[in-house]
Amino acid sequence: MNDSKPYLLANATITNEGQTFEGSVFIQNGIIQDVFTDENPLPDPFNIEGLTTIDLSGQHLIPGVIDDQVHFREPGLTHKGDIYSESKAAVAGGITSFMEMPNTKPGTLTQELLQEKYDIAAEKSLANYSFYMGTSNTNIADVLLTDPRNVCGVKIFLGASTGDMLVDDLPALKLIFSKSKMLIAVHCEDELTIKENLFFIKKEYGENIPPQAHPLIRNAKACYLSSKKAVELAQTYNTRLHLLHLSSAIEMDLLDNYVPLHKKRITSEVCVHHLWFSDKDYATKKNLIKWNPAIKAEYDREALFNALLENKIDVIATDHAPHTLQEKQNSYLNAPSGGPLVQHSLQIMLEFYQGKLLSLNKVVDKMCHSPAICFKVEKRGFIRKGYYADLCVFDLRIPTLVAKENILYKCEWSPFEGETFNSTITHTFVNGNLIYCNKIFNESVKGQRLLFEI
Repeated sequence: MNDSKPYLLANATITNEGQTFEGSVFIQNGIIQDVFTDENPLPDPFNIEGLTTIDLSGQHLIPGVIDDQVHFREPGLTHKGDIYSESKAAVAGGITSFMEMPNTKPGTLTQELLQEKYDIAAEKSLANYSFYMGTSNTNIADVLLTDPRNVCGVKIFLGASTGDMLVDDLPALKLIFSKSKMLIAVHCEDELTIKENLFFIKKEYGENIPPQAHPLIRNAKACYLSSKKAVELAQTYNTRLHLLHLSSAIEMDLLDNYVPLHKKRITSEVCVHHLWFSDKDYATKKNLIKWNPAIKAEYDREALFNALLENKIDVIATDHAPHTLQEKQNSYLNAPSGGPLVQHSLQIMLEFYQGKLLSLNKVVDKMCHSPAICFKVEKRGFIRKGYYADLCVFDLRIPTLVAKENILYKCEWSPFEGETFNSTITHTFVNGNLIYCNKIFNESVKGQRLLFEI
């Protein structure tokens, strides 16, 4: 559904495809109809029936963010979050499309369960959506039925995380990698290494393990061994592989930046929390920053940043994975891994831009363009004529204090509570609909199912 209002987004500072320039964008019927610049000036007069003009002087306009890794918890875990609540938070953060993971309850291991999630999203999601098909040691027949035209990919957990979807049978893995025609996205942590590390940590601390031990248990070795295994399988079978949430310096040795992104068979992702936090933050944040894979040393954080700058890492995502505050306040061994991030992920990256650590072009490339290229998302991720009008407007002159009263997640907390970001997301357009405008939502229209070029 589309409200069909035509919009002229006038006098914006536009960042798109490696350039920043002053211009205006005309939207009609949910599509970008034209981009006006000095070289392609806005006609005078510009008479379009029912046109709404929004003057964006001094504000920045970019393509909507595409987040290729979220956990919105529906079905079965909706006390933590649901597709409506988390998509609403995502839209407020400038995210216009998301790809959601299969470790819900029940896990998304059949085509029927996959379709049920799409049906829920069609009714509830304020953002565009796609859902990964989940894998187990035994559901290869269902996996191979997945349609690459309208499903983003197949997800394999090579390490146990939230949920019980570990795939640890080598013949099953070889079958999936050799038979799948779709992109395979992997969570890589070596389970044996983790168990060995946990054994020795328990010998030292007993059951009272501090959160600071998390990166010692789920260490760089565990990540590297598993990522290396996935890369070797992909190279053996020429599988299209996407390495999710890389977290260690040593894993960067598995990546290259010699092949253009659209030709890469193996691509990679870093998440905002691995760029922002390091192991020193466990002392104050404790289980609030307990993620799998673990946030590691400052050395690892710097290596991830450098790999991002060098284009070894292709995509920035969130791994948004809410739990209740009560759950996170349990002891280390009983606290689940994951946390909410979609509302503030763009603002986190804008902090790096304002701190002159990343260019704005790099932020837009890794959060908007590259996810669209990696997943071959149809007509999204760019400000181009004929593309869907998925757009985000932000203002670098207006700071945002993250406080309890403005957190939109169903879990009602954020690891960034008390942080002031030096930017504000002011408008988010999804398929040409102004869904979010200065803290006001239009919930009368819903997002669309993403389609993928094959």
